[in-house]
Amino acid sequence: MTPVPDGRPAADSPRVHWVDYAKGVCIILVVMMHVTLGYGEDVHREGWLHHFVRFAQPFRMPDFFLISGLFLSRTIDAPWREYLDRKVLHFIYFYVLWLAIQLAIVEAALLVTQPLAFVGTFAHALIEPVNTLWFVHMLAIFFLVTRLLRRVPAAIVFMLAAALHTAYIARIIDTDSVVISEFSNRYVFFFAGYVAAPWIFSFARAVTRETRRALYALAAWAVVNGVMAFYGLHFWPILSLVMGFAGAAAIVTVGSLLAERDWAWPLRYAGVNSIVVYLTFFFPKGVSSRLAVATVPHWDVALVSLAITALAVVTPLVFHRLIKDTRLKFLYVRPAAFRIIPARQPRSIAGEGTPLMRPPIPSPQVSGD
Repeated sequence: MTPVPDGRPAADSPRVHWVDYAKGVCIILVVMMHVTLGYGEDVHREGWLHHFVRFAQPFRMPDFFLISGLFLSRTIDAPWREYLDRKVLHFIYFYVLWLAIQLAIVEAALLVTQPLAFVGTFAHALIEPVNTLWFVHMLAIFFLVTRLLRRVPAAIVFMLAAALHTAYIARIIDTDSVVISEFSNRYVFFFAGYVAAPWIFSFARAVTRETRRALYALAAWAVVNGVMAFYGLHFWPILSLVMGFAGAAAIVTVGSLLAERDWAWPLRYAGVNSIVVYLTFFFPKGVSSRLAVATVPHWDVALVSLAITALAVVTPLVFHRLIKDTRLKFLYVRPAAFRIIPARQPRSIAGEGTPLMRPPIPSPQVSGD
């Protein structure tokens, strides 16, 4: 990776492997959370994996949003048409497409019996995101807001974003609107990823130089985070921010250490295609959970949840590979008809080019589209 003067990777640099590892960890934690909580509720029991889900709660989504903002500096000053196409319409396309797919399945009865009501449900979901798709919906908003605020001093934007987060945690901001709630709660982490990218990349390089110290620090953080999460301190104002950023630093550390050896390359592959997993895991998760409830409801909840998590992560990756050169590729590659500027080259939503095997040469870093 060839750094530019401010510490960020150059636009033409290869993929930054520690980022892909960090994204891989994040997407697995997200899928695990949905699977574990959902399956536990279905069988009315909890397992030891529920404790791990609670352990990850303070940092699971903060880290995902922080990483999403890391490469924004490379396109923040692009012409408006290019920026809107690659950073806003990009996510709108996939949100609308997968919203239609999910609702057609979840609300199939409503679609058949009351099509007008279905249209109303769909229209409302365009404004207020539903199901697991809220992350994609919020990314489009975050990219747009950050572009609009790019001339405002970063310190002011960060303090305002931190104040919004604190107000949300303190329940000063208390609304049924998913957009308002999630913007207030999450934007500070996305903006921090954008504005603090030079320091984050420097921190990642320092981790690889001080491996032993990094491992000690990681162990200490795990103990402290575990205790604080157990007592619910991540729901306290200020502590929520501290735990979110501390957890993000821990995931950066894990990603950097894994990237040094690259022995866990399947995790990196999941990170490269994290959005593919995020969009698609809903289906294998739902089918597997229902099958498990019907056949093995008395088996260990944690072990069943782990098996479903693995299926929910692997199935989208395999499906993505199978359809990438077929007419179904529009599920992950935005067609020219839905662009306002030509694509630089054919790419998937996640960044095409990484094969389903350990790659001898890293593929190009793709940010957004």
